[in-house]
Amino acid sequence: MTSQHAILLASSSPRRRELLLQLGVTFRVEPAGLDETRVVGESPEDYVCRMALEKALVGFKRAKGPTPVLGSDTIVLLDGDILGKPGSQSDAESMLQRLSGRTHQVCTAVALVLGPDNILDTLNITAVTFGVMPDDWIEHYCQSDEPMDKAGAYAVQGGAGQYVSRIEGSYSGVMGLPLYETASLLRQAGLLA
Repeated sequence: MTSQHAILLASSSPRRRELLLQLGVTFRVEPAGLDETRVVGESPEDYVCRMALEKALVGFKRAKGPTPVLGSDTIVLLDGDILGKPGSQSDAESMLQRLSGRTHQVCTAVALVLGPDNILDTLNITAVTFGVMPDDWIEHYCQSDEPMDKAGAYAVQGGAGQYVSRIEGSYSGVMGLPLYETASLLRQAGLLA
């Protein structure tokens, strides 16, 4: 559709911006900046969906008008544990050592708030398998800034991509915004042709 249907992206992620640009949607960015603490007893899937929705709702309140707001959240799940963004280099190394030679799930939730009672949302779960990552490579990779703001301490489109042996699901979902599902939500809302 036309640029008059601009949306607000409630995320500071440069990867989400890049992916949203691929859909040809005009948007402005306003990160939600909210508390991302998991509720006791909350399942990983419920948590990631709640975070995406809360980000979109915060953005909708700030927009002060009928602006559609897109929120998204991504988690890495291994053996039932959520591997969030690493707090330190050693934390990043520990995460990658756990992921090495294993299959994990990347869960990305997307919520589109069109009004207080008009919300569209979806969840994409993709299985990612890493080959064995040598410890010295992990150490070197974690000395860069790349792992530090990424769930699971890696960027599939970055240096760690060379060790991804298999992806079952959405590559863009692993990056942080599943394009197929996001486009479907935007089409349902009449914001994408």
